[in-house]
Amino acid sequence: AREQAQLKASVIEEDTEEWQKDSSFAGLERVGGVDLSYVKGDDTNACASLVVLSYPDLEVLYEDCQMVAVTAPYIAGFLAFREVPFLVEAIQRLQQKEPRLKPQVLLVDGNGLLHHRGFGVACHLGVLTDLPCIGVAKNLLQVDGLARDELHREQIRSLQMEGDAFPLTGTSGKVLGMVLRSYNNSSKPLYISVGHRVCLETAVHLVKSCCRYRIPEPIRQVQKQGELRK
Repeated sequence: AREQAQLKASVIEEDTEEWQKDSSFAGLERVGGVDLSYVKGDDTNACASLVVLSYPDLEVLYEDCQMVAVTAPYIAGFLAFREVPFLVEAIQRLQQKEPRLKPQVLLVDGNGLLHHRGFGVACHLGVLTDLPCIGVAKNLLQVDGLARDELHREQIRSLQMEGDAFPLTGTSGKVLGMVLRSYNNSSKPLYISVGHRVCLETAVHLVKSCCRYRIPEPIRQVQKQGELRK
C-alpha cells in the first residue's frame, strides 16, 4: 500500500502531448494495447500481450505475446503488482527491437483512477513506463458509492447512440470516469478512466475513435493475439 501511494503521487491527470490538443489528434500515429490473459482454469500461466496499431487506420504494426508464469498472489486492489511487470517488459522489448514503433498512448484492459485507492492498472503502467495510458473496462468497479443499481442501469439505457456518455461521480463528489456507448450495435457500455498523462475528455474521445466494434481495436487485437498464443 505504501509503494502504491508513492507511485500514485506521480500520476498526471491532464493532457501532456501536442497531439492531444487537436480534436482530430493530428500527430498521433501509433496506439498501443496491452493485456495479460490467463490460460483457462490456471491462475499462474498467462500470456502477456502488446500490440501497436497505426492511427487513424488501426492496422497492426507490431505484436508481442509471451507466455509468463505469474507468481505474485492476487490481492484485491493490488492486481497491478501481479500483472504490470510483464507488461512493462513487453514495452521494454519493443523499445529494444523496434524503437520507432513505440506507442504514443496505451489502452489498458482495466481501470485507472476508477479504483479503490485511485490507482488502478492503467495508472500503475503509465507511471512505470511514463506513457499516456487510458483504462478501458467492460464492467463497473463498485467504488466510492458507485453501484450497478437501477439508477445506473437507467443511465445506461439513456445512451441511445454511439458516442453518448455520462460521468461516473462517486459519493466523494469526484468524477472517477465516464460510461461510453462505443458502438451502435451494442447496448453494453465501456467504463473509461484516466491512467496517466491524459485528461478524461481526451481519453473518451480517443477510445471512441478507436472503436470499430464495442471494444476499441488496440484491446480487441491484443486479446485476439493472446487467445491465439494460448
